[in-house]
Parts: sequence; C-alpha cells; structure tokens
Amino acid sequence: MEKREELYRGKAKSVYKTDDADRLVLLFRNDTSAFDGKRIEQLDRKGMVNNKFNAFIMQKLEAAGVPTQFDRLLGDNECLVKKLDMIPVECVVRNYAAGSLVKRLGVEEGKQLVPSTFELFLKNDAMGDPFINESHVIAFGWATAEQLATMKQLSLKVNEVLSQLFDDAGLLLVDFKLEFGVFHGQIVLGDEFSPDGCRLWDKETRKKMDKDRFRQGLGGVIEAYEEVAQRLGVSL
Repeated sequence: MEKREELYRGKAKSVYKTDDADRLVLLFRNDTSAFDGKRIEQLDRKGMVNNKFNAFIMQKLEAAGVPTQFDRLLGDNECLVKKLDMIPVECVVRNYAAGSLVKRLGVEEGKQLVPSTFELFLKNDAMGDPFINESHVIAFGWATAEQLATMKQLSLKVNEVLSQLFDDAGLLLVDFKLEFGVFHGQIVLGDEFSPDGCRLWDKETRKKMDKDRFRQGLGGVIEAYEEVAQRLGVSL
C-alpha cells in the first residue's frame, strides 16, 4: 500500500490518500485540542495510544456485527481505513449526565440516564457543532431517514457492546460520540473511538479517565489513557 499526499488535517489526525481509491491512511498525531481548537498541546505517546486503542475497539465492534472503517494497523501511529463518504452528523449516546448536557439542562453531573439518550449534532467547527434533531438531518439532506435509522441502531449497538466491555474493566462508559459514512452503499462507523471522544470514569471512585483530564487541567492525561488501555488488555 503506497501512502500519498495529505488529504485532510484535523485537530488530532491527518488523512492521506493511497494508491487504492477505496483506502486511506489515518495518522494519529500527538496534538491534543479542546474548546474547538482554542487550546492545543502536544502530549507524548498520545498518537500511538489512540491508534492502538482505536484498533482494539473497532475490532471488538466488528466482531459484534458493527461495520467499521478500520482495516488494519500499519504502525504505531497509523492505520489503514476504508474511504467513506462522511455524513456531517455526530451521534452522541449518553449513559450518565456530563459535559454539555449538564450545562444545557442544569442537571447533576453523574446522574444515570435510563434509558440512555441519543442526540445529534451538526459537524461544523465554525458553528461549534450545534445541537440538531432528526427532522433537521432529513430536511437539510444530511442523511436519509433510512440512513439515520441505521446510524441510531448502530450507535445503540455500540453502546451495548462497549458498556459491557468497559464495565468488565471496572469503568463506566459515561458518553461517547460517533461518526458514520457510506462505503459502497452501506452505513459504516468511521473516524475513531478513543478516550478523546468518550467519557470514561472509574466505576468505584468516579475518577475521570478521558480527555476531560485535559479540558479541566487535571493532568495525567496520557497516563489515564494508558491505564484504560491496560485494563482492557490493549497491547501498547
């Protein structure tokens, strides 16, 4: 597989073309950002940890019947992925109240949500990824009703699989965001799943083990990521 020119550079990852029109190389960088890119720092080992963490999670999801973009690891910081036509909508599943939900509704952080909630946000950095609803998605043509139904079904399936996986590791899966795309007509889970895009708390102490450590200046960001990986059995 020949890696070619950079196609896209995001806040923490870069995407490269390859000699296969259906495949891309995803590079996980050490960049760590918060507050829509207003704060950016370099954290040693972060790219490697997130790349291998993501590979582990995506393979678990594939085994559970969730189609994903991931193909295989290429190195410490790179993996090969399918080229998707991305849908500009973030799907967010929440099991406990945290983050923007607490600010938006004034509810207590840590309150368990029964049933888990499913939310949608428009992928638009300039607008701060605004909160939207299912009617918006369909009316503006960001996805069809059928695609959106599949995205919701897969999001809840991911929650079922990963909630159990993290529970077995002594962790609470508080919430997470997912992105989807289309590959040869099929809705496929894209982007990444790492502590950058979810909230994980220790089940006993409620210690935060995710990017909130960076957002809130708690320190020990990569150490927390590595501890989560170790509990799951991810080979770093």
